[in-house]
Amino acid sequence: VQLQASGGGLVQAGDSLRLSCAASGRTFSSRVMGWFRQAPGKEREFVAAINVSPGSTYYADSVKGRFTISRDNAKNTVYLQMNSLKPEDTAVYYCAARGQGITVVHFRPGGYRYWGQGTQVTVSS
Repeated sequence: VQLQASGGGLVQAGDSLRLSCAASGRTFSSRVMGWFRQAPGKEREFVAAINVSPGSTYYADSVKGRFTISRDNAKNTVYLQMNSLKPEDTAVYYCAARGQGITVVHFRPGGYRYWGQGTQVTVSS
């Protein structure tokens, strides 16, 4: 499985961005998908995850109410809509996929088998 993240950029506080992550292969719909982020000098942290259909969603407390994760299985793509961005959201954002058929959401990086290359999000104050 190859993951390609896109959509990052430089925005001002309060702005919105939508990240996309396109997956290769035919097993996307059977994989738990997650978004993580890593700021300079910090560990990679969980942001959001979405389970396989019907697609229960999970969020870090720091983004709850501002970020929305969604998936389009027909397009093999997972999205992260980020609203009301704050300077502390600045990080490299990574999408990740769990193993095929695993339907338990994991909140740590070690629980994900496949990773995208990351996309930079910078929020200025």
